[in-house]
Amino acid sequence: MNGLAVYGPEHRERLYRRTLWTVVFSQLFGGAGLAAGITVGALLAQDMLGTDRYAGIPTALLTLGSAIASLLVGRMSGRHGRRNGLAGGFFAGALGAAGIVTAAVLDNVVLLFLSLFIYGSGTASNLIARYAGTDLALPNQRATAVSIALVSTTFGAVAGPNLVDVMGRFAASVNVPPLAGPFLLAGVAFLLAGSVLFIWLRPDPLIVAKALAEADREAARQNPGTTRPLIQTSRKGIILGASIMVLTQLVMVAIMTMTPVHMRHHGHGLSEVGLVIGIHVGAMFLHSLVTGRLIDKLGRLVMASASGAILLAAGLLAAFGPANSMLSLIIALALLGLGWNLGLISGTALIVDSTTQAERAKTQGSIDVFVALAGASSGALSGVVAAYTSYATLSLAGGLLSLLLIPVVIWSKKHS
Repeated sequence: MNGLAVYGPEHRERLYRRTLWTVVFSQLFGGAGLAAGITVGALLAQDMLGTDRYAGIPTALLTLGSAIASLLVGRMSGRHGRRNGLAGGFFAGALGAAGIVTAAVLDNVVLLFLSLFIYGSGTASNLIARYAGTDLALPNQRATAVSIALVSTTFGAVAGPNLVDVMGRFAASVNVPPLAGPFLLAGVAFLLAGSVLFIWLRPDPLIVAKALAEADREAARQNPGTTRPLIQTSRKGIILGASIMVLTQLVMVAIMTMTPVHMRHHGHGLSEVGLVIGIHVGAMFLHSLVTGRLIDKLGRLVMASASGAILLAAGLLAAFGPANSMLSLIIALALLGLGWNLGLISGTALIVDSTTQAERAKTQGSIDVFVALAGASSGALSGVVAAYTSYATLSLAGGLLSLLLIPVVIWSKKHS
């Protein structure tokens, strides 16, 4: 593999594009698995437990599983390459999906919760895959590379929620509870996503990038002052990127988790829930090509501030919009997805900008742990907050929380 280090920019660009296409192909499948849990996970738990109070537990468990999986996938990727780490996470997610279906058939809540935890491995790999596209990207390509990976997730992620009725009918035809139907799709989707990466992510982009970085260091030692500056780790940049992603995740998961339950209370059917969540997931990913380029051109901090403003608007509309209005819910959840997208891409780009190749995968995995834990705690608390207060209070609190992005950005500029 060290021989790759002497290859020129043209060969690096070809490897970069090949990696992106492989990631795109895998994300087409992975997105379908990602959407199943957020669409019907809360509803499945509601049916099995007979109460709304713990409807946030499925999101909490799968995001907690995602947190631990993020750490493991990051460590495995750092040692053995992206291919092994990502494929292993997707295969574990497929196993978790099979366990959820089995739990629904047996009406076994303990198995359901354990399987949701394992299912989180697939969602972790689906998000961590965005980093694979940045391994060989130049600095002015990084946000765009992340956006390409995210936009490819859209097709499966939007199709998944809108297949809730279809998969429910299929599940019923094979004596499986209808709400477990989307997890049948998720299991196959995660299996296919992992297989694509395991078969085609060769040569491994992270291993190649490390070889290229080592070649740069060797050139710097031999010819000091004549080579381009080497990337150094920026602790401030890492803290800033992580803070942006954690805050946007907290807000998005809290409002998103309870929206299906809120809609069901106001007479909306599964097809309408699937439509709203499908549009929300589409807004999380579909416009990534545009937002990625904007982040590369206008800057990470500008777009992170925009993320906070959009999330605030989403929270206000969800809180004060008519509960029986599909249009109001669609716009609120679309804004929620857009704000999350801007925060995730700008935060991810900051993390890549602030780390060296040698420690990048490990750092990325560790940060995604905090992002997933933020989602887990937000998902768990959202059900309790909504049960004891209201969906409107939960949404308003989430919108106001997003304003914390503003002082975070100001702190960064002040200490530049």
